[in-house]
Formats: sequence, structure tokens, C-alpha cells
Amino acid sequence: MDLALLRTFVTVHRAGSFTRAAALLGLSQPAVTSQIRTLERQLGRPLFLRQARGVTPTTIGDELAHRAAPHLDALVEIAGTGLDEESGVRTLHLAGPPEFTAIRALPALAPLVGQGLAVRASFLGDAEEILDGLAAGHHDLAIATARPRGGLLVSTPLCDEEHVLVAAPRWAARLSPEVLLGTGAVVLEQLPVVEVHESLPFVSRYWASVFETKPAAAATVIAPDLRAVRDVAASGAGLAVLPRYLCEEALGRGHLVALLDPPVPPIRTYFLVARTGTLALSPLARAHEELLRAAGNW
Repeated sequence: MDLALLRTFVTVHRAGSFTRAAALLGLSQPAVTSQIRTLERQLGRPLFLRQARGVTPTTIGDELAHRAAPHLDALVEIAGTGLDEESGVRTLHLAGPPEFTAIRALPALAPLVGQGLAVRASFLGDAEEILDGLAAGHHDLAIATARPRGGLLVSTPLCDEEHVLVAAPRWAARLSPEVLLGTGAVVLEQLPVVEVHESLPFVSRYWASVFETKPAAAATVIAPDLRAVRDVAASGAGLAVLPRYLCEEALGRGHLVALLDPPVPPIRTYFLVARTGTLALSPLARAHEELLRAAGNW
């Protein structure tokens, strides 16, 4: 049996779509369709059921993927290791949220850069955009705040970040913890808000978790970067909800004050995501392992 046909089959099985598989393989969709039909003729059985959106594997298709995929991944690993040894330098294309990727992920990869790994980072704010780009082959590894579905992508929980409601000291001095715990949502909605988007994604998540309601406030300042939100809030422009790692230093120096200390603080989970089978590639596997190791100290 032709290994190229099996490689195309496994890619389609994981992608759930001829179109997406074609993009990953660098082939045209008709070429992918032709290869799958050839394999189906050789086996004498249909491997996929065509649907309006993508394809679904048949029982035979699932069985073949289960048996063939591990061996194909092993061959990819062997080929990848050989290339790595010959070139001495491999490039990792990493995508993730700008602040977390810049402050956490990229510094964590510094030891591998010293060993010859080249890194190209893409800063993307939307989890769906990050995962779609990874699925389409634009990135090798991604950090996302949503767990992907389907068989094309595989994810590992990386770390949790705690969210903190903060403001400059001059605002905090006007608010007592007793008042905040009693009618906090109402009181806080009288303050200006600094956020990354008009939809108030961080404030809304915090309000839902702590106050079990939706915020009635509107943003006063919109800055599409959490580092800017932090600095604007510290200047006294209003309250903000920030990841603790991003505002820890400002809290320690007194530039920001935590307005609340809820018993169960809101958290958000980051996932480390790759295309299924690609973790067999040596440079990608080393980067994946290094990020997971570093995350133990975050």
C-alpha cells in the first residue's frame, strides 16, 4: 500500500475535511479526493461519508486510522530527527495571546534558542483565530484559552491564571471591603472601566464568577493590550480585571490595589495545542516539553 495514500488518509481523518487536509498537505482538494478514492478502491470499502460540512469516517475508516496513524507518526519522527541533525537549526512557529506569549512563553524557550532552535511568534488575541491558524498549518504550536474539539488538534493544559480586580490607590481608598462584598457590583459599576474590548470580556467573566451577574457598566478606556490596560489603570483612569502575573509587580509597588479577595478567584486555563501527530517532530516536542516544564513555576 502506498504510504503517500495513507498519509493523506490519516490527515483527512484528523482534519475531518478534504479542504483542510489539502491545505495541511500542500495539495489541491481534487488531488486529495483522488487519493482517497484510490485508497478506497484498493481496499474495496468506503473510508469516509461525505457530508455538507466535511467528512465522517466509516467504521473501516476509523479502524484503519487507529492502526496506521501511530506508524506514520513514528516515520515522521524518524525523518524529523534526521533533518534536525543535518541542519542544526529548526524553526518553531508559535502562536498565542500577545501578553502571555511575550511574558511567559517566549522567555521559557530561551534555553532551546541557545541550542539552535529558531522561533517565529504570532500574537493573536482570539482563541478561535489561533486554533484555526494552527489547524491550517500556519503555526506549529499554539497557546490558547479554549480547548479544541475534534481529532485534528491535541491539547494539554498548560497553566491557570488568576484574575484580579484592581484600581489605582485613589479609587481603592473610596471603597471598603464590606461595601464591596455586600453591594459590590452596584458600587463598582459607578467607576470608570478600562478594558481590552467594548464587550468587556475580562470584567464580564469576573462579574459572572464573583457577583453572578452581568456588568451594567460601559468601558471608559479601551486598549487592546492587557499591558496597556494595566498601565492605564495604574495611572488612575479606572478599575480593570487583570491576570495576576501581569499585575503582581504593580500590586507589590502599590501602583495598583486589589479591590476584592474572593474566596474562589476567577481563573482562566491556557492550553498548549499542536496538530495530532506533529509532537513526534523533535524540535516541536522539545518546545512542548520545555513550556510544560516552565509552566510548573508560573
